[in-house]
Amino acid sequence: MTAPELKIEDLHVSVEGKSIVKGFNLDIKGGEIHALMGPNGTGKSTVASAIMGHPKYEVTQGSVTLDGRNILEMAVDERARAGLFLAMQYPSEVSGVTNADFLRTAINGRRGEGNEIPLMKFIKTMDKKMQLLEMDQSFAERYVNEGFSGGEKKRNEILQLMMLEPEFAILDEIDSGLDIDALKWVAKGVNAMRSDHFGCLIITHYQRLLNYIKPDKVHVMMNGRIVTTGGPELALRLEDEGYDGMKAELGIKDDETVEA
Repeated sequence: MTAPELKIEDLHVSVEGKSIVKGFNLDIKGGEIHALMGPNGTGKSTVASAIMGHPKYEVTQGSVTLDGRNILEMAVDERARAGLFLAMQYPSEVSGVTNADFLRTAINGRRGEGNEIPLMKFIKTMDKKMQLLEMDQSFAERYVNEGFSGGEKKRNEILQLMMLEPEFAILDEIDSGLDIDALKWVAKGVNAMRSDHFGCLIITHYQRLLNYIKPDKVHVMMNGRIVTTGGPELALRLEDEGYDGMKAELGIKDDETVEA
């Protein structure tokens, strides 16, 4: 089985006529975890939303392919079935739908008619994943994210990731607002997913999550594009220098970018 590949080339994205992403390039293969860092307003979440097909985000140039298939021509649900997963910064509440029902429906949506997951297999798999994440079994029968704390919502996103087993996951500020314990639960779930058939893009502002999930590559995004790439040590440099320090080092002004 060939390792999957998510390839983004010269991506330009506008929101309500305003250009936000301006020539974004990234290539992630199965088995790799990449971290995307950068100051607020630089376009990190815009990239994530555009890849998943949010109608607010208009792709004006460039391509995004998954295993050679042009996902920009797919509807949102088709992108999910193709193997993409987005853990949102602010997960939505779904009143009246339990976590168990939500997940089983989503899994069967990916598997297709006639290939639905057997009920007992689903229950056993979900119990196992919840134990790994130290989630109380009552979560299965609670409505999706309704009344959840911030940490519970993020842990629930990781449960969804582990149950759906996508080829690629984009985790958009999954560490936002989390305490150390919740951060470790998130990292435990992501690390459990590591394999040659799974790739991940972690969008974050902070080094602390990368203490628990070691990325293969760290990219710094400024003014709509990646300006430099390195290993895990790059995140440590950012922690010491800050984004202003890196801008000065790279000779970047607020209204311009440079080649990566």
